[in-house]
Amino acid sequence: MESPYDVLGIDPDADTDVVVRAYRERVKEAHPDHGGSVAEFKRVRRAYEHLSAGRDPSTFETDGRQRSSDAAQGGTRTDDGGAGDGPSDRSDADDADEDDAEEETLGPTVEYLDYGVVEAQGWELTDEDLFEKAEAADLDVDSHGILVVEDRESLLEAAERYGFSWPYACRGGACANCAVAVVNGEVEMPVSTVLTDEMKERGIRLSCIGHPVTDDLQVVFNIEHLPGLAELRLPAEQFGNARADD
Repeated sequence: MESPYDVLGIDPDADTDVVVRAYRERVKEAHPDHGGSVAEFKRVRRAYEHLSAGRDPSTFETDGRQRSSDAAQGGTRTDDGGAGDGPSDRSDADDADEDDAEEETLGPTVEYLDYGVVEAQGWELTDEDLFEKAEAADLDVDSHGILVVEDRESLLEAAERYGFSWPYACRGGACANCAVAVVNGEVEMPVSTVLTDEMKERGIRLSCIGHPVTDDLQVVFNIEHLPGLAELRLPAEQFGNARADD
């Protein structure tokens, strides 16, 4: 059976940074829109979650079933060797059962692009072929790629689950630090925000409270310094868990 390292295409002695970067690359390759499949995408995600949770690589199987007898007995093992049945005692078998029960679909797929690249390349947010140019430029996965938003996740939460450090501050719609430009698709914000109607008409949304309502989106992040938005930013240091360089 393949190990989670095999699934991600990395060596068993890979450190956390290598694991994260490999995951970001593999989810793009495994996505159905890029020639992969839902099953392959979920297998890559399980491999990453298995390693991120610090589980023993030898207990991973590509179909999500544990090799131990714990799952067959209706329980899982905790890190200290005891039996557990709480939310933190999930196994790959649990994940696989959920996958089997779900339809073979993924959540909304977001193609993202860093505005810093747009600016550096001399591109414009209004360019009709903006994302085609980004694809042709073979950018680093931090700057351009895809991610899948899970149920009840905001755009920002999804990006953070992938290990990205998108800008933010308040997490409540009270500032523009986390603003993104939605180029294609629709994103809803359930609460009132500091954004003006004119900004929202231009496709500006706040990733901290923005939830995709279409299956496919294209968004440009890191736009908080644009005119109009810059005045709505808050000092990140005002919020203890905000990104330090924001």
